[in-house]
Amino acid sequence: MNFRSLFSMFSSDLAIDLGTANTLVYAKGQGIVVNEPSIVAINKSTGEVEAVGREAKDMLGRTPGNIVAIRPLKDGVIADFKVTEKMLNYFIQKAHNRKMFVHPRIVIGVPSEITQVEKRAVQDSAMRAKASEVFLVEQAMMAAIGAGLPITEPSGSMIVDIGGGTTDIAVISLSGIVYSRSVRVAGNEMDEAMTSYLKRKYNLLIGERTAEQIKIQLGSAYPLEKPMTMEIKGRHLLEGVPKTIAIDDSEIRDALSECVATI
Repeated sequence: MNFRSLFSMFSSDLAIDLGTANTLVYAKGQGIVVNEPSIVAINKSTGEVEAVGREAKDMLGRTPGNIVAIRPLKDGVIADFKVTEKMLNYFIQKAHNRKMFVHPRIVIGVPSEITQVEKRAVQDSAMRAKASEVFLVEQAMMAAIGAGLPITEPSGSMIVDIGGGTTDIAVISLSGIVYSRSVRVAGNEMDEAMTSYLKRKYNLLIGERTAEQIKIQLGSAYPLEKPMTMEIKGRHLLEGVPKTIAIDDSEIRDALSECVATI
């Protein structure tokens, strides 16, 4: 028996939803123990990790020149191997209350249409982050199980999982995926669509976090029973000064229509 197998007996089995925007870690018998943004703040001068997760997200747009906030995943796959490894290591340690010699067995959700090379990158990152064993499961299947769909029955269940970088759509029957598609249009694309819309219509420049807040509060695919409005602050591109405007849900629906139609 090797050391990894031995230490895995004293570690919690983990399930990780490694998302472009957020990473969730579920520990067996405890529920979700980590739910943080997939962001790492790195000091360019030393190469050291300054912060991970929520702490790093708070630094977005507020860091000095030598510190950069990196999103190591793009469109649901690893874009920066080393930074992903450091981020996974941090989340695994956090899930175990930073105990030493932690080597858990890990299940990781991956988009349905990623290549073998991309799958290998996820496995290698997790193994380097001290996992004893790594199992990859399609995100659509994990979402269906989490939503309580009857996946074992001989009838089709359809799931649409809209993440940050990818949207996974699948039809599941008898515990297997009958058909699946992964579209690289999701939450991040929606944020960009709103930023472009406000820039075009109001000459207003808003940040990443403001765009996300608007999407959460006003975003909808169909007209709402009760119209909603929201005041947003940004910088007027022509005047160069801060400006506050009021927008309603119909405008945001308009801005998101192309993304929704693609999905």
